[in-house]
This record gives sequence, structure tokens and C-alpha cells, in this order.
Amino acid sequence: MTQRNKTSIKANQFTESVIREMTRVALQYDAVNLAQGFPDFSCPTELKQAAYDAIAQDINQYAITWGDRPFRQAIAEKAQWYLGLTVDPETEITVTCGSTEAMAATMLATIDPGDEVIVFEPYYENYGPDAILAGAIPRYVSLRPPHWTFDEQELRQAFNDRTKAIIINTPHNPTGKVFTHEELSLIAELCQKWDVLAFTDEIYEHILYDNAKHIALATLPGMQERTVTINGLSKTYSVTGWRVGYILANPELTKAIRKVHDFLTVGAPAPLQRAGVTALQLPKSYYQDLASSYHQKRDIILQILDRAGIPYFVPQGAYYVLADISRFGFSSDIEFTYHLIKTIGVAVVPGSSFFHHQEQGKALIRFCFSKRSQTLQAAQDRLLKLQSILSV
Repeated sequence: MTQRNKTSIKANQFTESVIREMTRVALQYDAVNLAQGFPDFSCPTELKQAAYDAIAQDINQYAITWGDRPFRQAIAEKAQWYLGLTVDPETEITVTCGSTEAMAATMLATIDPGDEVIVFEPYYENYGPDAILAGAIPRYVSLRPPHWTFDEQELRQAFNDRTKAIIINTPHNPTGKVFTHEELSLIAELCQKWDVLAFTDEIYEHILYDNAKHIALATLPGMQERTVTINGLSKTYSVTGWRVGYILANPELTKAIRKVHDFLTVGAPAPLQRAGVTALQLPKSYYQDLASSYHQKRDIILQILDRAGIPYFVPQGAYYVLADISRFGFSSDIEFTYHLIKTIGVAVVPGSSFFHHQEQGKALIRFCFSKRSQTLQAAQDRLLKLQSILSV
């Protein structure tokens, strides 16, 4: 009898998350975790109180599948004042279990097997498996250091009759790039020329530095109808474990996305959606304070890397730093990362996990700095041990 392969071809095309693996290894070796992108400090007190209140008020059963109505209304109001987008909460918003499900549901609802999806490389590691699960063929376009710009001709050549969508993450994980109006305008031009959808991951929209401006692609002429805007509470409000994300899209796309979302997860946690209303109604000063706080943390991590002798690329947004480890003489980013965890006591993410062409990331690692000052100080004390390698 012929034995069948018990696992799917799709599942065999990707690995478990390298980022989450680094957290597990960090715990094993008691390393300071600068790998996974979660804050190690508290969320705003009023959010915790709002969650307590929602549970006490018995908001503990299913919300409407595509999202609690007060939360969808709050999303629409914030999209209006911050992004300049007019969105109908009844027909153009879907609430999901985090932005991770939002991207997966979007791709499953819009992509057919054999469609091509353009992905900028390096990329957040979920996009590759998302494309595989949807049956898409990823088409990679390079973001090139030091400013992580793309080549216009390479991007133009990536679009063709098989292209169904392009993924844009701005501010960008892992590079910290913030896409400019000029870059987004070119993307908009090509999307309209080739009748292509745009999936934008804007989860770091409020974490910006050095006067960088976040521009929602959907606000550009001709783009709201073909853009799926993905966001969530995780990063802006320091609640990565709440798993509350959302999608803005035109009614036709929303209808398809809601069907997929329904059969993936039914719905996001009801009391946390209700608490999300409080989050989205925080005063504008909250976002100014958030950006200022992260600016300080960015400056601290850059000073630490300077002291440790690790070259880096200065991020314009998000809360990560890509660093160049080529001077340390290790054969790969993987070897260096495990040395850092086991010997130095600091966990980071190997750069190759952000590349389809993994050799392009073998001299890179990613630091996350959404941490308390005590955590960053502990990391500095350990990272200074790297000086002994350079002095050999």
C-alpha cells in the first residue's frame, strides 16, 4: 500500500515563525528579549478599566461576526480624523482576531490559486505563508539599503496580467521605512494601470520619527476603492495579546472578507472590542506622547548599539532596528543570533527570516525596542560583551 503524505503541500512550504521561536529560546536561556515585537510595559490604565467594565457588564458572548457596532463606529470616526478616510461602519469595516487574521482573511477572500502578489523584501514574515495559504505566487521586489528604497523599473516589471495584489507595510517592519508620497503615488499609478488591489498593513501608523508622515494609500486619488487597509489595537495601545484587528475596504471586498472571517474565527473577543472604543477615543495628545516615548526609546537603543559597536540603519517609524553584523566574523545571522542568546544573553531576530532570498539577510539582525528602560539597560550591559569579539 502506498503511504500518503499526512501533511499538506502548503504546510510544507513554510516553517514556524522564527520571531516567536526566538522568544521561546530567550526564555530557555533567560535572555533579554529584544526579538518579538511586544511591549513589556502596561497599556493605558483606562483601557484596562474599560475591559474590566465590559466583562462586568456581561459583554461576554459573541459580538456581531464582523464586529461590535460601537467599535466599528469608533474605527470609522478615527479613520476620518487621522487618515482623512470616510468609511461606512456598516458596510466597509470588518473586525478580526488581530491584523494577522486580517491579512490572511483578505488574501483568502480575494486571491485565486496562481494569482501573483507583489511583496516588498525584506518583509514581515507572515506575508509569505499568507500568500502560500491563499495559493498565490509571491513576486518579490527589493527594498535596498541604506534608505530601503525600491527601484522604479524593478517595481514596474513586477506588475503584469497575473498580478492581483500588492502588499505595502508602512511604517515598515523590519526596516523602519516610511513610504513617501512619491513612492505611494507610483504604486497607485501601477495599481490602476494593471487593475491591481493594494493590501496595506498600517499597524505602526502612529510610531513615527524625525518628522516622517504616515500616508494612507487609500487616500490617494483612485485608490480607496481598490485598497484594503489593515490595522489593529496591538501596537498603538500596547495590547498585542488582545488580538483585535480591523479591515477597511469597499463594500464588495468587505462582503467577501466578512464571509472568510466568519468561517476562520467567527469573531474577535467581544469585551475587548468594547474596550477598544475607549482606545480609539483617546485624546490626540495620547498619540503625540506615544511618538515622543518611542522616539526616546529609539535614541536609547541606537546609543546602545553605538557603544556595542554594532552598525545599524536608523528607522523612520515602527519600533525595530535592523543592524549589520558582518564585522563580527560569524558565518551567518543564525549563528550570530544563537551566540547572542546563549553567550551574551540577548535575543534578537535573524535577518534572513525577513527575506525569501535568505542570503540577503545573512549579515542582518533585528532589535525590538518597545521595552522598558530597565530592559534596554539590561540589554546594554550584556551587549557590551561583544567588544571582546572585536578586540580579538
